[in-house]
Amino acid sequence: MYHEGVGGIVELAAGYLSAAYDSVRKAGGLCIADEVQSGFARTGSNLWGFESHGVQPDIGNSSLLGIGNGIPLGAVVTTTEIAKVLTRRSYFNTFGGNAVCTAAGLAVLKVIEKEKLQENAFVVGSHLKERHKALKDKYEVIGDVRGQGFMLGVELVTDRELKTPAKEETLHVMDQMKGKVSILIG
Repeated sequence: MYHEGVGGIVELAAGYLSAAYDSVRKAGGLCIADEVQSGFARTGSNLWGFESHGVQPDIGNSSLLGIGNGIPLGAVVTTTEIAKVLTRRSYFNTFGGNAVCTAAGLAVLKVIEKEKLQENAFVVGSHLKERHKALKDKYEVIGDVRGQGFMLGVELVTDRELKTPAKEETLHVMDQMKGKVSILIG
């Protein structure tokens, strides 16, 4: 995975993912890229987050966040060798092969390409990141700004050196953001 969205947009160090993949494979394991949050052009640099690390997972997945644009759709991509194993056993999936959802997924891919949404995620995300970094220089409560494209995180702290979470301040910011979003939506 390129970034962990729920965990605060943790960027992986250069070479980390390839070293981890090597270790897992040497131990006989499979490497799985969970791209539910970071896939489908969100990082701006590639369609899949793992691509910027130069690795090829054995299994990759995405779901409704990116691939279906809200339509219940998931995808698992794997190697031919692993896919053949599924043909040796009875495999059942409640929604597997749903034509409407599949058409929605294809439409999402076409829109990403036609409207250059990956490029947009890179350009706008880079701008947002720089603006947040400028705020970090101005406000001590911002401990870190990290991420790429639209996978950005701003860490709020009470002490930058100790990285002490700013719990009350974070709740305040979240409440303020909810108010702004509800005005936009509603």
